[in-house]
Amino acid sequence: MDTERRKGFSYRKPAIVASVIAVAVTAFGFNDDLFQIAKNLDVFASVYKEVNINYVDEVNSAKLVKTGVDAMLDGLDPYTEFVPESEIEDYKLHYVSTQYGGIGASIFIRDNKVFITDIFTGFPAYKADIRQGDQLVKINDIDLTGKTNDQVSQLLKGSKGAAIKLQIKRGADAPVDKNLVRDEIKQPNVVYSGMVDGNMGYIKLNKFLENSADEVTSALSAIKKNNPNGIILDLRSNGGGILQEAVKIVNLFVQKDVMVVSQKGKVKEKNFTYNTQATPMEPNLPLVVLVNSRSASASEIVAGALQDLDRAIVIGQRSYGKGLVQQTFNLPYNSLVKITIAKYFIPSGRCVQALDYTHRKDDGSVIKVADSLLHEYKTKNGRSVYDGSGVYPDIFVKQERFANITQTLVSKLLIFDYATQYRNAHPNIGDARAFALNDAGYADFTKYLAGKNYSYSTVSEKILDQLKTEATKEKQFPEIQAEYDGLKAKMAASKKNDLQLHKEEIKQVLENEIASRYYYEKGRYEANFKYDKELAQAIKTMQDKAQLASILKGEGSFKVIGKPVLAMADKKAEKDDSED
Repeated sequence: MDTERRKGFSYRKPAIVASVIAVAVTAFGFNDDLFQIAKNLDVFASVYKEVNINYVDEVNSAKLVKTGVDAMLDGLDPYTEFVPESEIEDYKLHYVSTQYGGIGASIFIRDNKVFITDIFTGFPAYKADIRQGDQLVKINDIDLTGKTNDQVSQLLKGSKGAAIKLQIKRGADAPVDKNLVRDEIKQPNVVYSGMVDGNMGYIKLNKFLENSADEVTSALSAIKKNNPNGIILDLRSNGGGILQEAVKIVNLFVQKDVMVVSQKGKVKEKNFTYNTQATPMEPNLPLVVLVNSRSASASEIVAGALQDLDRAIVIGQRSYGKGLVQQTFNLPYNSLVKITIAKYFIPSGRCVQALDYTHRKDDGSVIKVADSLLHEYKTKNGRSVYDGSGVYPDIFVKQERFANITQTLVSKLLIFDYATQYRNAHPNIGDARAFALNDAGYADFTKYLAGKNYSYSTVSEKILDQLKTEATKEKQFPEIQAEYDGLKAKMAASKKNDLQLHKEEIKQVLENEIASRYYYEKGRYEANFKYDKELAQAIKTMQDKAQLASILKGEGSFKVIGKPVLAMADKKAEKDDSED
């Protein structure tokens, strides 16, 4: 969990600053430690010097040091990392604020050509009617053929107010020049907010970077004008960010002066407790938090704290399990190092960290905390919860995986390309929430696929191929070849029907992509609402006042949440899904 600078929010103790500006002060308590540090640094410097002087070929000294430092940190955890000066800007975008000067579009490379993959509403590319699927041919008369993603991104970025000329090609049309003026691009933390079925307010929070709490506050304020029956905070696939922002978001729903999270590490001066500091904006409305296996860190603080305080119902799948806090320290020559300094603990006292980086296997691999080592904790109302394995939902919803054919159509960009073609042929689609691809539209898509390569291997085919390999090794394949060939033929025939067998889920992905061509990210969410099972469960739960109260009071089966024995079936379901 990355901690960051405070902005207008006070705590009992000063918050840790984990931005690019940090205090690099380390205290060593014993002479033995000082001697070992000096000794090892001397050895490292001597090796580096001798290699630079004597190695047979020229070496890149900066790369050499980076490799050595990375190898040193690799034995700790994936969140402790060295950031050289050349990567500082990327670090800021990833951990601090997604703000930069540009046109408001993202790109991808295919066959040495550059294509627009997303447009951000309200920014220069949007205003210039640049669309997803357009080919970006030139930037300021520089041909982009063969350029890397990073090279193109650098050409697109620049200071606010600076002019930029793009050459765009759309389908079979001739290329056209577009003159834009770069703007300050800030990708929001809240990517969608509004009302869904049941007059429920819905807020999709994608990250916890700067101002995320302010964005959630604004979204909640707008939703309250509709007199909602409940609030759904969607943290699915939110990997986290700034700890203090998580505390502020919890404070929107929880009374003042309540402990949300504490952090404890080896250095006592870095141990802090974070309490709510303000009067809550919405302390009473029914609240659901959606999580999945990619909800991590700050997401788990929010979901776990609201669960421990019996303020919200958590729905979805078990969260990732990252209970570690990082702080950033300045190093010489504008570089820095981000170090895990503590574990965090939510109100019940539990830590959600799932992987034990301290006790690795002999081969260096990391293992999950064993079920036998998990400890029981109590929520405010006395419900049993457990540490060491993420945040377990009050209501588990099995995550469905798309079939191989659907995944292949996405990965080979056939759905992306068809959506681009569809947009060029249809001026509008009406309301994104109501948009549905009819049978004629789906038939047109299958016709579009004729002659396209979307070959893939099913799990059954992979198993059959493995059988052939093993039987050949054991010289038994000739005895089973006839049966093998028969099964292979039947599987091939069955695959021909996959476009119809998995029609509904393919339509879901198609509608999502097509809606984004007209309404951008907002369209993606609205087109998918009717398919979203976790969202449907959240609405259903909040409409059932009796069940809502039963869960929060811990009645019946809701008395225990995520006990290892009780959760084994759901764990198996998650494992089976990941292997599909």
